[in-house]
Amino acid sequence: MDTCVWIDVHEGVLAPADVEVLTRGDDVFMSPVTLAELRFGAEIARNPATRLKRHAALQILERKPLLQIDGATGMIFGTLAAQIRAMGRYHRYRVQDLWLASQALQHSCRLLTRNHQDFEDIPGLSVVVYKLTRRKP
Repeated sequence: MDTCVWIDVHEGVLAPADVEVLTRGDDVFMSPVTLAELRFGAEIARNPATRLKRHAALQILERKPLLQIDGATGMIFGTLAAQIRAMGRYHRYRVQDLWLASQALQHSCRLLTRNHQDFEDIPGLSVVVYKLTRRKP
């Protein structure tokens, strides 16, 4: 799952039951990339209450099954980055998304996101896209 999914669940604009429907009950995995992005968001929160809330949510997510990044992931990443560049697109600003896509491809997983444009040009990646129907509280 893309980091935006975890954020949407945390903020209450996407229910865990919605995720269950979108994933068709498939196993859901955490990525070290997502942990890094969420930790960054918690660390830079200016409001102490927000920072505390984000750290608490992160502690829960750390218990989710984690897909490791290994040598095979790195090889897939290198291929994807080269393919993106060959298409005339710049890959460097998309590093985190390419790592998530590499893990999904490595493990034959679909990637759940609401940011379709971040993944639409990645060859072979199966993407499940959702749109928010609720506003952030």
